[in-house]
Amino acid sequence: MKHDDLSTRLIHHPYKPPEGFEAVAPGVYKASTVLFPNVEALRTTDWKDKSGYTYGLHGTPTTFTLEERLATLEGGTHCLLAPSGLAVMTLVDMAFLRSGDEVLIPDNAYGPGKTFAEAELAAWGITHRFYDAMDPDDLARQIGPATRLVWLEAAGSITLEFPDLPALVARVRAANAARAGDQRPIVTALDNTWGAGIAFQPFELGVDVSVQALTKYPSGGADVLMGSVITRDLALHRKILLTRIRLGLGVGSNDAELVLRGLPSIALRYHAQDASTRELAAWMQQQPGVVQVLHPALPGSPGHATWQRDASAAACLFSAVFDAGIPQARVDAFCDALRLFRLGWSWAGPISLCAPYELASIRSQGWQEAGALVRFAIGLESVQDLRADLAQALGALHG
Repeated sequence: MKHDDLSTRLIHHPYKPPEGFEAVAPGVYKASTVLFPNVEALRTTDWKDKSGYTYGLHGTPTTFTLEERLATLEGGTHCLLAPSGLAVMTLVDMAFLRSGDEVLIPDNAYGPGKTFAEAELAAWGITHRFYDAMDPDDLARQIGPATRLVWLEAAGSITLEFPDLPALVARVRAANAARAGDQRPIVTALDNTWGAGIAFQPFELGVDVSVQALTKYPSGGADVLMGSVITRDLALHRKILLTRIRLGLGVGSNDAELVLRGLPSIALRYHAQDASTRELAAWMQQQPGVVQVLHPALPGSPGHATWQRDASAAACLFSAVFDAGIPQARVDAFCDALRLFRLGWSWAGPISLCAPYELASIRSQGWQEAGALVRFAIGLESVQDLRADLAQALGALHG
């Protein structure tokens, strides 16, 4: 049919580019509306198994490609995307918990995930308890009849303890075995942002579900927010998938493009930042006023032996605990005196960051008497330059 109107001819232009184009970067497909060739296809195409496309929220070739590559990164088989790391954590909560259930969370877990349990989940009639991640028997003692989800984190947020993941998972499996026949077994979910699929393979250590803030290592550019949730279990995947659709969670193709661009260099960046971080953490241990440096690869750091057994690398974070006699104001002055280290949240980008914390306000177990803490995230700058920056800022701490 020939159309005389210019607008109609431009919108319904017949040209299609030839097939066979191939390039290094995957194509970026943007869509809310997906077009079908006929009514039968519109009615029968199934979005749940990635065999076809139905609506932009359900996936495009760009997001499907990213999901498949991320599943490979972490050794899983099914992957879903959401708008942030926190979004995938709350997605898992909502997929597996209902009113009357209980979730167990490590005391050293990511703070916003704990806050979600304390506020939203509590308002929905879902209870929570915090357990000591470094004591598998404490987890076993806290598992009760209403427990349906156990969160894990390796290494812990801020204080970077490295737990015995296989032992924690074994306690949950023992509890499930004792409930033989229960149609809703306890699910274990790991925040694997620190490990990133590089330091260890989460499913080889026994977890059911792994979530990651793609904002960190997979992106690597400090310029995109996204999260992933990965599993090897199709039934768990389907449960999360349906919850995601009901919540209307999706990601933009341009954001997916940024993560796809970062993935090929993730191993190089992880190992380069690991090497720099270990060197600076060891140096920081020797500085006056620093009573402890927390980093799983350092002997004496909580969980060091477990990290040696289960991991082959470490992320770009370390935390320095200062003498309790040094006022918080002087620790803050130290942070303000840094020039290459910038003040900001997040990590695993190209620029080094720092942030001060008061441990007593974020921990209920084990750190109440400690002094002020500063967490450092090491970027891609020269180690020598970063060390010099730390040295000059320590003058403000002691001056």
